Formats: sequence, structure tokens, C-alpha cells
Amino acid sequence: MQATYLPDRHMFALWNWSGGAVSTAPPADDVEAIALVVPTPDLDGFEVADVACALLEPERLADTSLDAPGRSVAAWRQLLAGGDATLPIAAHAVPDATGVAVTSAAHAVAVFRHTRAVATELRAALTAALRPYQVRGVSWLRETADAHGGAVLADEMGLGKTLQAIGYLTGRAAEGPQLVVCPTSLVGNWAHEIERFAPALRTTTWRGGPLETVAAGTVVLTGYPTLRLHGPALTEQRWITAVFDEAQVLKNPRTQVSKAARTLTADTRIALTGTPVENHLEELWALLNLVAPHQFGNRTQFRRRFVRPIAEGSVAAAARLRGVIEPVVLARKKTQVAGSLPAKIHADLICDLTEEQQRSYDRVLDQVVDDGFGSGAQRQTRVLAALTALKQVCNHPALLTTDDLDDLDGRDGRDGRDGRDGRGELAGRSGKLDLCTDIVANNLETGSPTLIFTQYVRTGELLVRHCAEQFGIEVPFFHGGLRQDRRSDLVRRFQSPDGPQVMVLSLKAGGTGLTLTRAADVIHFDRWWNPAVEAQASDRVHRIGQTRTVTITTLTTGTTVEEHIAAMHARKSTLTGITGTADTADMSGVAQLALLDDDRLIEVLRRKRAN
Repeated sequence: MQATYLPDRHMFALWNWSGGAVSTAPPADDVEAIALVVPTPDLDGFEVADVACALLEPERLADTSLDAPGRSVAAWRQLLAGGDATLPIAAHAVPDATGVAVTSAAHAVAVFRHTRAVATELRAALTAALRPYQVRGVSWLRETADAHGGAVLADEMGLGKTLQAIGYLTGRAAEGPQLVVCPTSLVGNWAHEIERFAPALRTTTWRGGPLETVAAGTVVLTGYPTLRLHGPALTEQRWITAVFDEAQVLKNPRTQVSKAARTLTADTRIALTGTPVENHLEELWALLNLVAPHQFGNRTQFRRRFVRPIAEGSVAAAARLRGVIEPVVLARKKTQVAGSLPAKIHADLICDLTEEQQRSYDRVLDQVVDDGFGSGAQRQTRVLAALTALKQVCNHPALLTTDDLDDLDGRDGRDGRDGRDGRGELAGRSGKLDLCTDIVANNLETGSPTLIFTQYVRTGELLVRHCAEQFGIEVPFFHGGLRQDRRSDLVRRFQSPDGPQVMVLSLKAGGTGLTLTRAADVIHFDRWWNPAVEAQASDRVHRIGQTRTVTITTLTTGTTVEEHIAAMHARKSTLTGITGTADTADMSGVAQLALLDDDRLIEVLRRKRAN
């Protein structure tokens, strides 16, 4: 029986070795396939292979009865007892960041000892019991901050980056003031989480204006808009730590908010993000430059060394990038560290257009053809207007307004009519709404709370109205127009056992940072260009604390531009890791479409004839 320490998880993998080959996994309830470095079958070298392993927390290795424990087990038990030991290769047989070499014994022992010490500290400092991989996240942040002055914690959404960051903040509280910058919608959540898990920390929310000298032990919470507008006031303070939550906001170094973030004086900068790359590898450079500005060269050098070769398919460049960023980026997947999370089921449903929707869709296209798209900056504006009108029709024809039609050619003939004027019944007019209604009805019957995401405020209001009419229930709507205290209240209400059964959320305001694990069903009512944005929203539900299988349903209107968006999702899904690429460069879907000539653009937008 062998015991291999898994540094990123702070766990031990137990596996059997007999007769020169990996045999069956040890009997255990928690068995996973782990990539380990093992001898080749003919024993003339080593290879990386998936090995069935039983997982044990460190403290359990000492007192768990094992059949025929090997030298690796004995060595780790000696280290657990506080002694020294020479590790055989089986004790640290984990591939390094490049995937072609083994993690060193010295590194394994150093990580183990440091993380174990941090675990002892955190048990006294936090009210929450962290999972082993979260303890490792805190110890890694400490190590990386000391060595490099900054870090990117890029764990997959739902693995508890906020709690790990709070664990780090507690360890440095006595050294001076600390700052957390996050989306405005998450300021209240940060205050709540710190009060809940680290009550010894003091928090203050800053929304601009004079900033008095901040005392040690205080964490100042503020939003990205406040940083952009009032950044100079924050630069006058020296911060021990500056944490940037949902740091993908800073992916464009040319924006004012990114420039403001870089002017802060902080001993350590920590970026938290579940999506370090959404469209293009240069977004990763922006985060690296934020947390460790002198270690990765300038943007042009990064593009030449990594972006271009990887885009051309260079496996060597991708491996080289993994090795280069490994010291400052920790990006763990749920499948790697939280195998106990419940399953996630995806259902992509195609909705039919009603006859009314068909007429409205064709009417919009006819006007688009008549008016044309223009050129230059005007072209992108008109493409956006056409897409908005068409996607509103796909959601519900009642959402198509005179304003939308006027926007197609730049006219301003606003008459105030829109989908909120109560004209007619909503049911039966949209294939998408009718299908969504069926899903919600089933979930209400089974008692499964549901989240519905949409990118449009008008669509959200229509969904709220329809649910009230159809089911006689009150449905809260979480969107960017709400005050922060109101947003926090909606989250608390929904998470309570007797909270609402359905909540509608705007994709932008509700798609990041929130924990909404009372729901197990997510509906994406309309499609956003980037699948990473939808994945972020879905992971409000599929995260630590979830105990049920999560069902994620996307609704796509067939024969329309929404099918084109779905196809873009399929292409972009190749960009699943921080070394992935996309053929879309760094442009939005609207910008990509605007590059097409008129004939090709009309072909994409035009309603396809069903077979």
C-alpha cells in the first residue's frame, strides 16, 4: 500500500502496488482516479497514469489500519509524528505543472508542514471548518505572497475562493489595513462572510469621499465603480493586502478601473477569479501584470512568447506557459479537489417560434435589409440594435418595442410603448416562455427552487409578471438597478428554508460571487456570447454547500440567430483552461458579426426554414 501526498488538495492518495503494476484501489467509500507518476510496466522508466486511489485527510493516515503499508506510508507517518524521513518516490509521485516531471520530495514535505501549521492557525481564527484543499489555498497564498508579492487564485467557481481569501486576511490583520475591491453587488456579501467566518476582523464599506487613516485589523470593502471614480483617495493609504474579487473585471489593462487598481500601494495583491481567461490569453497577462508586475515582461513579449505560438498549436509553448505561471497561479477544478460535489446535468433545449414570433422576426429582418448596416462605428451600433430586437422577439414578441425598431436605423421616434404595457396575455405567444413555464411548473410541484437568468431587464420583468399570473407566486428580481442592501436582502431571503421558490436574475448583476445553493435548477432564458459568463452564473448553485444534483437548462430558439450563438458556444468551449485559445481573438460577438459583409451578416441573422 502506497501513500502519495497531493499538495494542491492537502490529502493523501492511497493506492496498491504489486507485481510491478498498479492493482485495484484500496477498499474505501471515497475512491477517485488520480494522475500519478508510476513505473512503466516493464520497470524501465516512469509514466503518468490515472490510478484508482482512496483519499484520506492527513490526520487520518496516522491511525488508519492498512494492509501491507509500504515505505511511503511509513515515511509520511513519521513526518506526521513530527520526525524526519526520506521520502521514496511513491510518497510524492505527483506530476508537476508541466505534466512531464515529478514534484520533488523537498517541495512535498515543505508544503505539507506549512499547510498543516496553517490549518492549526485557521481552526482558532475562523468559525468555519475549511476543507483540506481550502487550507492549502490559504497556505499557498501566504507562500506566494511572500515569494512574489502577489497571487492569482483561479479555482473553479464554487470552490470557496472568498473563504480562502478571508483566511489569508486573518493571518495578516495585525500588520495593517487591508482592502477588498469587488463588483458592487458583492460588497454586502463580503461584509456578511467576514462577519460570519472571521468576526475578529473589522470591516468598513467605502463608497467614496474622504478616507481617514485605516487602522490595522480593518478590512475596507469597496466596489470597482468606486475604485474607478475615487481611486486617488485609496492610493494615499498603504495597504498590507489588496484583494481583487472577480478580477476578470480588470482583464483590459487600458480601462480606467484597471489603471486605478495598478496605482494602489499594497504589499500584496491577490486576484480572485474563476475565469482568468474568457476570450484570449492576453487577459491572463493582465492579471499576472497586476499581481506581479515585474515578473512576466510586457504585453508584447507575452504575446510573442506564448499567445501566438499557442494559437498556432504549439504544445511546447503551452507547457512552457504552465511552468512559467505555476508559481503565482493556482487553478483547481471541482473534479480535482471536490469530487464529493453532486453531479451537474446540462440540458440544451430548442424552442419553436410561434406564428406571431415568426412574423415579428421577419418584420425586423425586412427593416434591417431595407436600412442596411452602414459602416465604421455606426455599423457596430446598428448590428447591436438588430441583434437586440431579434433576441427580444425570441424571448417574447411583447418585448419588441417601437423604440427597438427605431434604433435599427437610428431614428428617435419613441412613443413609450413596450412589453410592460400589459397588452394581451403572455402565454401561448412565445415557444420559449411556454417551455420555461412547463419547467418551472414541474419544479414547483417537486419543491425544487429555481433560478432564471436573463441578460435583459425587460425580459426579467416579463418573467416576474408571468409567474405571478400563472402560478400566483411572488418572484423576486435581482438586477443591477437595486440598492446594495436590497440585493443582499434578496439573497438572504432566497437562501432561507422558506424563501421564494423562483428568483429571476440579470446575468450581469447576479452571475458572479453569489451563493444560491438552495436552488438546484438553473434556467438560462436567453444566450450570452461567452459560455464562461453563463458558467459563472450556473455556479451560483453548483458550489460548496450544494447537496443535490444540479440541472442547468439553456433555452435556444431554433432557426434564429440564437442557434448561431449556440454554435459560437461550441467553438469557444475549447477555451476551458488558462492555456486554451479561441479563434475569436479579443472581440465580442457583436464586433465579430460587424466584420462580416452585409450578405453574410443577413444570412446569419435570417430565420432558417425548418425541415
